[in-house]
Amino acid sequence: MAFFNDITLGQYYPAESFLHRLDPRSKLAAAFCLMSGLLLTYSPFVLIGMALVFLLAAQGGKLPFSLLLKNLRPFLWLFALTWIIHLFWSAGTVLWNIPGTAVALTREGLWLGGIYVARLALLILFAALLTLCTSPLELTDALERLTRPLKRFGVPTHEMSLMLTLAMRFIPTLLEEAQRIRNAQLSRGARFNGSLRQRVRGLLPLLVPLFVSAFRRADELALAMDARCYAGGEGRTVYTRLHLGGADYLVLAGSLLLLMLCIWF
Repeated sequence: MAFFNDITLGQYYPAESFLHRLDPRSKLAAAFCLMSGLLLTYSPFVLIGMALVFLLAAQGGKLPFSLLLKNLRPFLWLFALTWIIHLFWSAGTVLWNIPGTAVALTREGLWLGGIYVARLALLILFAALLTLCTSPLELTDALERLTRPLKRFGVPTHEMSLMLTLAMRFIPTLLEEAQRIRNAQLSRGARFNGSLRQRVRGLLPLLVPLFVSAFRRADELALAMDARCYAGGEGRTVYTRLHLGGADYLVLAGSLLLLMLCIWF
């Protein structure tokens, strides 16, 4: 199952690069602006510009393009489904009618499906880029700092940031555990191929041990944090202090400009 080997979301790729040296708050805010702009735009020119921004960012982070692009492979079925839905269920100029049905392939559906697929692919790539260039600890600090004003309204920002970061941190661990369980079940004669019904039935001996393993890891993590007298929230200090530099302000300004362009178009 290539799904377990291709997703790098939640993994950190250590390197000495411009992108790695940026403040995590600026990277998180820039990613939010870029991804928000992708959700707002339908312009192919803006999407091409976003793709160029992604290529420049990947080059600035010294990340292998193969490592980033492999995140798209598990979602190929979703891209195909998105394109097909828009292809046959969008009103417009009819290119081809399915014989015996009222379903027609339209030119506008063909174009709109491509736009949606490009948007979805860029969203996945930007999310992978953020996690590959930012460690989970940095993401926790950035989320807590950015959401600190919500504390005035009683929102537990520290606990929420820690929870989100731990969830992202354990994505690679759970994928590795799923691959190990799959290999163990295959050695016992389980089948994960064949017809759709056989594949669905084959997921049961994979999902049940995976859920048990996830709950066990969560319990062990809670006990470990309790044994170390962990207490978040007020009075907790940080190991490294975050400082915004000139490069951070430049990245923030560029991402805000791109967001404004997306809104304009």
